[in-house]
This record gives sequence, structure tokens and C-alpha cells, in this order.
Amino acid sequence: MKVNLTHIALHVADIDACVAFYCDYAGMRIVRDRKTHDNHVYWLAEPGKETEFIMVIMPCGPGRNQSEKDLSHLGFAVSSHEDVDTVAKRAASDGILVWEPRQEPYPVGYYCGVRDPDGNFVEFSYGQPLGPGAKEP
Repeated sequence: MKVNLTHIALHVADIDACVAFYCDYAGMRIVRDRKTHDNHVYWLAEPGKETEFIMVIMPCGPGRNQSEKDLSHLGFAVSSHEDVDTVAKRAASDGILVWEPRQEPYPVGYYCGVRDPDGNFVEFSYGQPLGPGAKEP
């Protein structure tokens, strides 16, 4: 049996803010806007990966008050160290930077952390063995 990870689903307190965040910060796009009862459920994907992996954003979540010691996060790879720095600078200006850019030994790479509107940590990285800049040591 072959199994593929196809999506992650998040219940969020402010669906509009979260959809805007992931579209703006992570370059995702709405690929489905599905109305259920009196709510909308959004499917977000990276351009070109709409059939590979999506984020499902659903309303009516409790919000998340993630502590600084909780390293749970969603991870996005970017194309360069400079892209990590750009995200971090913007996030600092927006008041949502949680981890300053830092370089860690392989396989972690160069990364920063941002808090999404629901309180989840989101990592933007370069040089991990995943996504742009992927390489073995």
C-alpha cells in the first residue's frame, strides 16, 4: 500500500486573516472555496502543486496561544538566505517575528519563525534537505 500525505487541516479563529497570511507570506493560492452550512472552507496550495499538497483552513477554531518553548510549526522553504532575511524583516515590522534568522547545522539550515494570525508558528527556511536549496552535507 502506498500512502501520500496530501493535506493538513487547521481550524482557525479568524479565517480571513489566516487565508490572507498564507497567501501573502507563503505565496499560497486559494484553489477551493467551499461553502459548508454558513461557513467557508478554503483549500490553499502552492502554485503548481494543487494536486500534491494543500492546507485546508476552516473557521470556528479556538485560536492558538503557542508558547515560545513549543517548537511545533509549519515549514516553508524559500529560495535563498536573503529570502529568509526578507521574511524576518517584514515579520519584525508586522510584530509577528518569533525566531530571528539563524543558521543551524545540517539538516536544519538557515531559518526564521513567524506567528500566523491564529498563533501557529511558521518557519521559513533555506538549505534543508527539502525544497529550494536542498542538498546533502
